[in-house]
Amino acid sequence: MITNAIIWNHRGRVGADGKGQLEVRVTVDRKSYYFGTGVRCLESEFAAGQVVNCPGADEMNKRLAIIYTKVLACVNACVDNNVGIDVESIRRDVWKTVEAHSDEPTFLNWVAEQIPLLSVSDGTRRHYEPLQTRLEAFGKIRRWQDITVENIVAFDAFLHTVTKPISDADRKRGVKPEKLSDAGIYNYHKCLKALLNRADSFGKIERNPYERLKGQFKRGERENVEYLTEDEMRAFEQLSLPAGSALEVAHDLFVFQMYTGLPYSDAQAFNIGDYKWDGVAWNHIGERIKTGVPYVSRLLSPAVAILEKYGWKIPKMNNADYNHHLKALGQMAGIKTRLHTHLARHTFATFMLRNGAKIENVSRMLGHTNIVQTQRYAKVLAKSVHDDFSAMESRLKERDNITNL
Repeated sequence: MITNAIIWNHRGRVGADGKGQLEVRVTVDRKSYYFGTGVRCLESEFAAGQVVNCPGADEMNKRLAIIYTKVLACVNACVDNNVGIDVESIRRDVWKTVEAHSDEPTFLNWVAEQIPLLSVSDGTRRHYEPLQTRLEAFGKIRRWQDITVENIVAFDAFLHTVTKPISDADRKRGVKPEKLSDAGIYNYHKCLKALLNRADSFGKIERNPYERLKGQFKRGERENVEYLTEDEMRAFEQLSLPAGSALEVAHDLFVFQMYTGLPYSDAQAFNIGDYKWDGVAWNHIGERIKTGVPYVSRLLSPAVAILEKYGWKIPKMNNADYNHHLKALGQMAGIKTRLHTHLARHTFATFMLRNGAKIENVSRMLGHTNIVQTQRYAKVLAKSVHDDFSAMESRLKERDNITNL
């Protein structure tokens, strides 16, 4: 037996304005299922399954009718096919129908509208675009009413199940998809939190739920920093490539980054006019494009050689193509570490520290907000030194064993 009705405030969650949500209740063999409608009103404005004596009542009742009809159709289909009633699946189907018949903007619509308006660099803005895809796949944060602490926590659990896409070629070779890293998951939260702060400032939500989740989502440890050794740096620099090819351009961009420490966005925006010649070298004090943090730069001779080659301008190459070419260049140079644009920055930091630069100065060269960010490079180098000591200890033991024979 199936019964149904539209009821007011089943969950007992009345807002500060006294309004509660209307829900569709469907009871199948004495078990009840509830489906939110997104329509909220005062108890006095609800009668006989409809909104009455309220501004916008006609539009609200239109929405209620669409949801009510769709819910019943989905539940009846489950009963007729003798399958379990998947409430979450039905809710997603229902809201797709509602959104298709409504001009009212949802949270996801708002996110899509706001991303192009954010006062951030193009590189940072590109981090927001995958967030839309993840939220759509998650399915539980679509409407303004869905922005709750519970759903943010559930979104985090969902992100921990997501795997990175791989190419068909890699799949055929048996490469298994990797799950998102802690840093990757943290970035999704960072972007969502920023958008919710924006929504809060616009009066779209009463409170950003992340305020109640402070410290719960962390970036994760990033001490295993990869970098090129000086032998690998030389092997890379000495590659012979076709003149004017995309590979040569990618190669030269990477060398420029290795000897300046500039991240991709700052390197692409490089302008020699920002630098001053002091009679010995080119110097510059600027601000990182992404963070606005000050940094100090001096052009070392390998970087100057690249600039002279290209008429003191840095050639443009989009990040995806750049990383694609770097992968091929790494293989050509016999480097096992996967090359990517940020690896050049890591290499610069470790190269400077290895050759006696003070960690405080390297921190300023990189434009780090605090020295803790730079210390991870020193930790990597310390581990390398410890490994060398361990290797030497093994050799000494082997020598002693031979002597004692």
